[in-house]
Amino acid sequence: MSAHFEVNPKIDFVLERFIDAPRHLVWEALTKPEHLKEWYMPKSWGAVSDCEMDVRPGGIFSITTGEGQESPHLGCFVEVIPMERLVWTSMLFPGYRPAVFDDIPITAIVEMETAGTGTRYAFTALHRNEADFEENKASGWQQGTEIAIDQFVAHVKSLK
Repeated sequence: MSAHFEVNPKIDFVLERFIDAPRHLVWEALTKPEHLKEWYMPKSWGAVSDCEMDVRPGGIFSITTGEGQESPHLGCFVEVIPMERLVWTSMLFPGYRPAVFDDIPITAIVEMETAGTGTRYAFTALHRNEADFEENKASGWQQGTEIAIDQFVAHVKSLK
């Protein structure tokens, strides 16, 4: 996978996995709301109550988590290369409108490539600075993301 960005370990978070499933299933589980609801939120933390995705540059990325006390996560897709690369950010609202938010903003980059009969998958979360990254880690976000990615891998395998 060739990155179009430079990872800075002081402010960026990277998870890589080999998924024993073809790339088209990985893409489907990543981009279809019915699949995202199954893996996006660590099961022990709650559930995804709503999800809307318009997977195209400028399209909406909206996930609402929690039951009772709901927490919306809204962003915009920036780059979409089907079954290869998906980039979204919470720094922008749909239609590339400047975002207003209470959360720590990230830009998420997912890259995937065929590896034998499976898929090599990389998730990178870019942060603005070290303080944001440290605050995200302290909040449990990093742990939750690791759990969600493990759930994602298991969900993709269940689609085979």
